[in-house]
Amino acid sequence: MKQQTIQYARSLIEASRDPLVTISPEGKITDMNQATINIIGMTREQLTGSDFFDYFTEQQKAREVYQEVFANGSVADSPLTLRHREGKLTDVLFNGSVYKDSRGNALGVVIVARDVTDQKRIATELTEAKEFAEFATSVAQEAKSKAQAATRKAEDAVKAKQQFLSNMSHEIRTPMNAIIGFTKVLLKTELTARQKEYLTAIKLSGDALIVLINDILDLAKVDAGKMVFEQIPFKMSVSISAMLHLFEAKIQEKNLVLIKEYDSRIPKVLVGDPVRLHQIILNLMSNAVKFTTKGRITVSVRLLNEDDEQATIEFTVADTGIGIPENKMDKIFENFQQASSGTSRLYGGTGLGLAIVKQLVEPQGGTIQVKSEVNKGSTFSFTLSFLKTKEEAESEVEMLELDTEVTNIKVLVVEDIALNQLLMKTILDDFDFECDVAENGKIAIEKLKIKDYDIVLMDLQMPEMNGFEATDYIRNTLFSDIPIIALTADVTTVDLAKCKAVGMNDYIAKPVDERLLYTKILNLVKKNTPIDEPIGDKDNHAEKNKCIDLAYLSKRTKSNPELMMEMISLYLEQTPVLVSSMKQSIKNKDWDLLYSAVHKMIPSFAIMGISTDYENMAKKIQEYASMQQQIDVISDMVLQLENVCLQACEELEVEYNTIKNTNK
Repeated sequence: MKQQTIQYARSLIEASRDPLVTISPEGKITDMNQATINIIGMTREQLTGSDFFDYFTEQQKAREVYQEVFANGSVADSPLTLRHREGKLTDVLFNGSVYKDSRGNALGVVIVARDVTDQKRIATELTEAKEFAEFATSVAQEAKSKAQAATRKAEDAVKAKQQFLSNMSHEIRTPMNAIIGFTKVLLKTELTARQKEYLTAIKLSGDALIVLINDILDLAKVDAGKMVFEQIPFKMSVSISAMLHLFEAKIQEKNLVLIKEYDSRIPKVLVGDPVRLHQIILNLMSNAVKFTTKGRITVSVRLLNEDDEQATIEFTVADTGIGIPENKMDKIFENFQQASSGTSRLYGGTGLGLAIVKQLVEPQGGTIQVKSEVNKGSTFSFTLSFLKTKEEAESEVEMLELDTEVTNIKVLVVEDIALNQLLMKTILDDFDFECDVAENGKIAIEKLKIKDYDIVLMDLQMPEMNGFEATDYIRNTLFSDIPIIALTADVTTVDLAKCKAVGMNDYIAKPVDERLLYTKILNLVKKNTPIDEPIGDKDNHAEKNKCIDLAYLSKRTKSNPELMMEMISLYLEQTPVLVSSMKQSIKNKDWDLLYSAVHKMIPSFAIMGISTDYENMAKKIQEYASMQQQIDVISDMVLQLENVCLQACEELEVEYNTIKNTNK
């Protein structure tokens, strides 16, 4: 039985994977398990009776731990390192306790050395990983700081470039406006054949320079991410025809043939950006005409596919010109690249046309391809998708012939540069319009206070008071709805939304296209209704001074007569009540009631096509009412709102009956 007990105890000792050793009080090994033999690399016979402390890397420390066992009866988890005979080190946690005989006398110590090499390695790796992570984080933070600094530097560089281009645009276009403008004026005078030839050369050179400037500025817009694509209904066929018409004279001059192929299956009205489409085709056509000396240019527009929502269209411009070498095909869409070094010298241009085309096509989800053969010609094809719509296309500006009967239009030109003042006066004299000049916005306002004008041509960049400030004053202090057209050479940074926000009616870039200017002036003057004229009187001029325009209502209701009649009825029902509340609140100085009545009235101005000046006036009334300021001014504005609302009611009753009778 005793032998079995010994064997059982031995089997338990040998089962331990950790070194287990018994040591005499003198520090000599008396017994050990196989794990101890393995970790030290010596036989049982060699280990028995040897000094236990010889197998540790720190022998003195091992001795002190051993002495601690006798002093305290036990010791736990003291870190030590065992050395294998061949030099391999094993990290262990030294655990020991005293064992005694039946009388309580200490016979020795039992040691268990738990192997913690892997744990220590893992802990070390974790520590190193943590340290590395902290280091990497610091590096990343430093990299992030450098990246942010680089980004700020890049953004500052872009802003500086934009500002430079903006300034250069204005500075270059200002003299070019005068050069091209006065050249046109001179070409209308009596000239010899040679004089006309020279002046025509000046004009063509000026036009070419403007094209180059536009290329560079358009590319800058793309780089700055400021290229915005409109989504408006337009007639594709009309748009393409109008654009190609620009090249007819040049094509005839070079004895080329223009072939137009248009797919009749293309929906009549599509939604997209016709201006950018023009620009793409314009650049491709300009190249085709420039690089083709004989043969033909073919423009093809065909429907690739369509579904209920959109139509995908392929546009192709093919020529029989000089072609592009195969090794240059990959580079022609890059900035400032042309097929050869001699191309710019022979044909001119910045090499930006195709770069702009690519950056106008791809952001719209389209693709562009080119096929070419030297001395045989090139074919550029691009595809774009357009949304389908049942809405009518927005009407394009109609280029009117000069109306010799319209001669009494009074124009105020607000322009600070003397040369441009003279040019505008010369152009307007040709239109037989009366013209006054103001050097800045402040002078313009003083002139508007003492004299009636039909329209204002407003430069944006001026000293003292710029065009935006002047327009804001005209609309919100003078409460005038006189038509205002913005004129500016700074086409890079001009904010069209800001022009509209301050109340400008339209915009035209310098150098001024005089026929476009004439058309815009005539259209705005004809439809303008001065707000300071008596509005309630019905006379022979009632139609001219009509204050409503149901185009917006018709568009929103899709010309549904029942819906239009319902909307008009609601206006006729609520407006007299609101006008009455407005008048009563003025009488009682009930500013809360006034604010509420005007607030309910504001949305109807846009719906019924009443001038935005009245909407701005209503908002001013709200502002003054909330602060109980400008009481006299409020009374005057309320009277003007009352007049326009009553006239609107009269006109809408007529419209209501017309719609009703037409749709019986």
